[in-house]
Amino acid sequence: MGRQNQIGAMGTSGLGSALANCINLQNLILYLQSNQISDEGTSGLGSALANCINLSNLTLNLGDNQIGDKGTSGLGSALANCINLSNLTLDLQINQIGAIGITSLGSALVNCINLSNLTLNLGDNQIGDDGASGLGFALANCINLSNLTINLRENQIGEMGASGLGSALANCINLSNLALDLQQNQIGAIGAQCLGSGLANCINLSKLRLYLFFNQIGSIGGSGLCSALANCINLSNLTLELYDNQIGDQGTSGIGSALANCINLSNLTLDFYYNQIGEMGASGLGSALANYINLSNLTLKLEQNQIGAIGASGLGSALANCINLSNLILNLRSNQIGDEGTSGLGFALANCINLSNLTLNLSENQIGVIGQSNLGSALTNYINLSNLTLNLSQNQIDEMSASGLGSALANCNKLSNLTLHLSS
Repeated sequence: MGRQNQIGAMGTSGLGSALANCINLQNLILYLQSNQISDEGTSGLGSALANCINLSNLTLNLGDNQIGDKGTSGLGSALANCINLSNLTLDLQINQIGAIGITSLGSALVNCINLSNLTLNLGDNQIGDDGASGLGFALANCINLSNLTINLRENQIGEMGASGLGSALANCINLSNLALDLQQNQIGAIGAQCLGSGLANCINLSKLRLYLFFNQIGSIGGSGLCSALANCINLSNLTLELYDNQIGDQGTSGIGSALANCINLSNLTLDFYYNQIGEMGASGLGSALANYINLSNLTLKLEQNQIGAIGASGLGSALANCINLSNLILNLRSNQIGDEGTSGLGFALANCINLSNLTLNLSENQIGVIGQSNLGSALTNYINLSNLTLNLSQNQIDEMSASGLGSALANCNKLSNLTLHLSS
């Protein structure tokens, strides 16, 4: 392994001072992660870059550099002088930034009056509730922000921080695209509901990505979050990552029913991995999704639950009502589906007449000869299917049934791209 660079504080400050003389510099990308820069180097770099008065696009990666509140505040104060900045990406993950530092940074960025696109990677710091709320309320004053990505994973944020952040972001009146990563915090049910209530006021939001893994949200929190998001009337693209949150049957059905009110949704990704979901939850989710009349692209991740044969069949039958569905990714790995569920799912999805791209993960589901054979027969009825990825790994498929599957797929006369996973 080659040696890592060790630029340090002096080297970073010197680099910045030299770049400040590039008076016509408009676009700058600096990757300085893991260089022991510390607070001193960060402040020095920021002060120097403040002299680059024509900078409009800046990407600065300072991850893993022992940066604390002092360095973050100094960086923010300096960047406030970059009045022509319109696009800013700051990567400050894996440092020692607390509430004071991040609030100061947010408050300083308000002075970047032309800022329209902002990405902040703050994962694995010590921001906490106060820092999350403070950052949100500061950014709410960035009146021209239209695209915002914030990564706050692993930052000891609880329900108060999530609530404060949501309430603050509601004031970002021009926000159209938001990605918010709060995975591995402790926002709980109340935090999830309050976050949703705040975001519901972002009336211009068209694309939303929420990453909330490992947050003890539960069924009430999941349903409450999505009931609030249903008020985002312009939402067309939604990604909701909720794996390992104890959502259960009731929460899954509630989420599906609530989001059905987002009448303009065309692209939807739902990740319910490992959430104690059974056949009732899967069937309820499917029934709700049948009402998503404008849905064309759907990704459902339900692996490692207990939906069983009835749940799989019910889900498939309901999805057949999504008449505009053209792209479907369905991950049902490890769900005790068996032959019956596989057969029912396969024949049901054949009714999705506009389906052209299908990815189906049915690995680890006790599928035998009958289920695989019926699935193959069903696939021949997918009249518009051109791209298929099928994962049947770790089931009970023998050489004869594998051959039969191949023969069946040969009858899919529009199929142009095929990927098969049949490993043991």
